[in-house]
Amino acid sequence: MRRTIGQLDSSRSRLGGEPVPQGSYETSAMRPQALTRLIMTIRWLAIRRGPSISVLPMSSLPTEFPGVTVHTKANVYFDGKVVSHTVLMPDGTKKTLGLIYPGSYHFGTAAPERMEIVAGACTVTLDGTTTVTSYAAGQQFDVPGHSGFTIASPEGICEYICSFL
Repeated sequence: MRRTIGQLDSSRSRLGGEPVPQGSYETSAMRPQALTRLIMTIRWLAIRRGPSISVLPMSSLPTEFPGVTVHTKANVYFDGKVVSHTVLMPDGTKKTLGLIYPGSYHFGTAAPERMEIVAGACTVTLDGTTTVTSYAAGQQFDVPGHSGFTIASPEGICEYICSFL
């Protein structure tokens, strides 16, 4: 989608190499190759300039799921403090995409689950243990079936993808 915001220099180009049209800007997401080029440039600068630039590793988490069915009815737990939507993958597997607001919550599992943290942070204690483990964006943990876990988001919202294994 393009919207007029005034006159821009058409000789400048986007990361993707196309000229920027006069009087417009792009509000859509960057193309994957442009984003990769940006990340590579940041990494190059970090190496060249030393430790003054912090570079996080690229996450292997998906940013989209093409060709899926999404249930519009939300799964709401703990008075709306944990909310997710069910996603049915083309191969028939099921995932949920959700948000965890600050607090501590216990969930039981019927089937084994993999929780991938997309954004934010949380702490997790698996049933039967006393070990509290911290997870941040780009990390994951597995929960056995017929078990459970306590997940806490200390501050801010924790975003996750739950895969049923």
